[in-house]
This record gives sequence, structure tokens and C-alpha cells, in this order.
Amino acid sequence: MSKPGYTIAVTGLNAIDSPGPGVSVIRALREAASFEVKIIGLSYEALEPGIYMHQLVDKTYQVPYPSAGTEALLSRLEYIHSKETLDLIIPNFDAELFPYIRIEGKLSSLGIKTFLPEMEQFEERHKMNLPEFGEKYGFNVPDSINIFQSAELNKVNEKFSFPVLVKGKYYDAYVAYNMDQTMSYYNKITAKWGLPVVIQEFVHGAEFNVTGLGDGFGNTISCVPMRKQYITDKGKAWGGITISDPRIIELTHQFLGKTKWRGGFELELMKDKENQFYILEINPRIPAWIYLAVGAGQNIPEALVNMAMGKDVKPFDSYETGKMFIRYAWDMIVELNEFQQISMNGEL
Repeated sequence: MSKPGYTIAVTGLNAIDSPGPGVSVIRALREAASFEVKIIGLSYEALEPGIYMHQLVDKTYQVPYPSAGTEALLSRLEYIHSKETLDLIIPNFDAELFPYIRIEGKLSSLGIKTFLPEMEQFEERHKMNLPEFGEKYGFNVPDSINIFQSAELNKVNEKFSFPVLVKGKYYDAYVAYNMDQTMSYYNKITAKWGLPVVIQEFVHGAEFNVTGLGDGFGNTISCVPMRKQYITDKGKAWGGITISDPRIIELTHQFLGKTKWRGGFELELMKDKENQFYILEINPRIPAWIYLAVGAGQNIPEALVNMAMGKDVKPFDSYETGKMFIRYAWDMIVELNEFQQISMNGEL
């Protein structure tokens, strides 16, 4: 019996020190056993390395930034669809999920599927809403405040002891050990991501992450936890190892059961000195380290595609512990005419 073939568009082709998930997602899709795939890359910048990985990406189109609005995005996707006949889009950045969720119905009418969280699910797990999320669903979360102007930073001394975490609404997190550092990181994050800036209680302990897939009805399709082995100065995992921890698995089941989350996700966890787990962040998409889950026996991107296509996907019942990932960088040689082509024409 021949396998079906899908044309799938994937974002997140950057591979900087805070890499996008796109390249790892594509590697997983290339290894899918249940379907054949043609990969269409969706890029924002001409220097995103995934554009030039021709063994992974069949063709790339530039798309407008989320700040350009949903109409500009939809218009560009309609053009790409007219050329490629897309079956599915997998967006991989927090900041772009809002417009993709908004145009989900219009994409569906074109025959383009997605498998994304609902808008309410997406909004309530925001960093700025995390304390209310924890109270609503009964999860331990660090205390935090949202800062909308620099004058409000005096609340930090009133509410917290140093150190504190200074976080952007989408990305970036810094540990501040005094008010001068807090102000410096506030200005840095505001210039890049805007307001509000989130000041979060610092929880001392061991860091863990878990990625998985929810079916939208409260069921856990996939769940793979790992412990960070090496962390960059931006707090990103540059190495990690799959672990077996029933409490993390149970916490994930509770998260999916209570929220009825649909799609991929990542929970960032901290285990404190009393062995209590705190949810530091809920990322509403597949993480950049997703290929570790594939190596451990759970191809989450493949399962997501099959669920989006309406197929019956059975939950994974196991994964291999002791599997490690170690991220690395290498220099890729690219022809100048390819860079010029994507820069000038928006296609390669």
C-alpha cells in the first residue's frame, strides 16, 4: 500500500543561539513512516539557515512579519498555496501563532489544515497571565507582576527579593540581581519585544522541560520530559537528556486534561528544594529540541500531521530514557545568487 504524500509549510528556519524549531520539525517529518512529504519553508529573513538546507527544504517563500497583520499574511499564503497546493502549515514561533489562529478558518476554507490551540487556550497561558492560570487550574507557578512603564519598577523591591527573572512577553529572560540590572534588562526587552515586561519570582532548583501533543479533548498523545544538561546565557537548552519522572508525566496529563490543549506544547519546569514542581512557562508550540523526542521514540511532528489530517492517532505508550541531544553549529557554504534570489524575489 502506497503512503500518502503531503505538502507541508514550516516556519522557524533560523538557527541562531536561540534557534527556531523549524529545522528540527522538518527532520522529524522527513523521517515519518506514515507519509511522504514535500517541505515548503516559510522565512522572515534572507539569512535563515534553513532556507539553504536543500536536503531538508524543497522550496522557501518569505512571509510578512506578524506585525504586518493577518490580511498581509493571508494574502501571501494564498499566493504560496496557488503555487504549491499546501496541505498543512506548522507555525513554530509564539509571536506568529496569534495571526495563524485568527485565520485558521480561512485557511481551512482553502484546504490548508493546521493543528493549533484555540484562542482562549493560547491567551490564558501567556507569561503575563500565568498566576491566574495557576490559580484556575491548580498548578504551582512563580509569583509575577507585569510592568507597563518604567515608573512601575519600584514594585519589584516591594514584592520580591533578588534575584528576579525579567522576561519579554514572547521571548528572552534574564536573571537580575539588583535594581540596576532589572532596569537594564527592562530597557533591552522593551526595545525588542515591547510591553509589558514580566518580572517573575526566581525559583531556585533544577530545570526540566517536557514536550508533547494534546488532542484537544483532554487526552495525552505524547509526552517526553528531559533535564537540561547545558544552558546558554539566554536560558536555552543546548544539551539535554530524556528522563523518567512519574510526577512530570502526571503533571503533563493534568495540564492536558484540565485545559484540553490542542497541538504541540512545551512546559518549562523548575523543581525546588522541597521537590515541588513549578511551571515557569507554557510555550504553545513545538520546541527547538523536538528531535530529542523523535530520537527517544516519539515522532511528535508526524503524529501532529496525522491528527491534522483527521487520522486516528493512538497515544504513545513509551519512550527511551537516557537519550541525549547536544546542539552544535557548523558553517554552511551558500551561493551568493541564492541569497540574492530570496532577498529580491522572496522565493528560493
